[in-house]
Amino acid sequence: MTSDRPGDHPFDVIVCGAGGSGLAAAVAAAQRGGRVVVLEKQPQPGGTTGIAVGSFTAAGTSLQRAAGIIDDPRDHAEDAGKFARAEIEARNNYPLRAWFLAEAAATIEWLESLGVSFVGPSPEPPNRVARMHNVVPGAKAYIAALQLALRRAGGQLLCDCDVRQLLRDDDGRVVGVRATHNGQPLHYSARRGVILAAGDYANSPQLIAEHNDARFAAIEGINPFATGDGHRLAESAGARLLNMGVAYGPELRFVPSSQRPFQQWLPVGGFSARAMGAVARRLPAFVMRAMIKRLLVTWQHPENALFDDGAVLVNCRGERFVDERRWPEREIAVAQQPDKVAFIVLDERLIERYSRWPHFISTAPDIAYAYTADYLRLRPDVAVSADSLGALAVARGIDAAALAATVQSFNEYVAGKC
Repeated sequence: MTSDRPGDHPFDVIVCGAGGSGLAAAVAAAQRGGRVVVLEKQPQPGGTTGIAVGSFTAAGTSLQRAAGIIDDPRDHAEDAGKFARAEIEARNNYPLRAWFLAEAAATIEWLESLGVSFVGPSPEPPNRVARMHNVVPGAKAYIAALQLALRRAGGQLLCDCDVRQLLRDDDGRVVGVRATHNGQPLHYSARRGVILAAGDYANSPQLIAEHNDARFAAIEGINPFATGDGHRLAESAGARLLNMGVAYGPELRFVPSSQRPFQQWLPVGGFSARAMGAVARRLPAFVMRAMIKRLLVTWQHPENALFDDGAVLVNCRGERFVDERRWPEREIAVAQQPDKVAFIVLDERLIERYSRWPHFISTAPDIAYAYTADYLRLRPDVAVSADSLGALAVARGIDAAALAATVQSFNEYVAGKC
């Protein structure tokens, strides 16, 4: 596969990106008899889907009916509009949303037919009824099941393959791609079409600066491979990029763990996964919450309320550098610190306050909540407790004198405001 002649590798459908959406599109095309190839620039498939919690919201599912919930996709489409601010909702494409959500329940059934197991549904306000379904044991199960289904349907997957260009005919129609694999140029032709499923642009400073806010450009997303490749490819073929300024965030994120959450080691396909899904549906809710909590503390964000209540952000020099209550100035300022790292300092009052409901450090809404003890127990790489500021500074490698001066100054400021 090293020829430099266009069309040496003919397919019906080429999919750029092997995350959840790309693999699902590839499987659907292959199941309909198409000759399909998926090209993925990472060493393995997964994308952002592979590191997510794995929630899937749908109306009219069999799990809802089993729970006695009568639901309608039209209600789901109406409720979905309540999640965004009014000025964002005004720009939305309601017919597209309604069509998308009308197909959600059938998509869950299709995924289950491929071996994916779900539990739920769980509440997710402002949805009027419980609609959130969670995959067992985690989002990696989507990738494993779709990968297997693609292979069974005769599709191909090529990783470490970076799509560089869309090939077009004399009429401007996209008819293939030019890519590189192990440094070698490749050309693929597509008789029926090319699907761009290359993810978002959270790690593209250029696209962020062009379409959102240049101040956000230094803020890194959780997926280092989300560099907007699909957007650039589409643009090169004459597409117009819409609503690029609509984004969730930016947010602070806890530093990812160097260890994979235990869900990543559990079986994600075959009889074992189906058996685990059947067992999971019968587990007490607190057991499921404990499982999800381990994923929750891996790369979630701290709640804004933590800073409203007085948590202090300091850099590795022990200096406070921003008003912690101001978004997005807080996130922008963290990205400007050494190594883009900051530390959240809690006193005894906050440690106690954020040890139980309704005050939590982070959450997957209405599924699981993580408190101070959870981070100390599950993330000792980022969370430490000490009896004094000096001991805390030593544990984190921060200048003790600077940290003490920062906290004293902060306390004096707060006392003057009271």
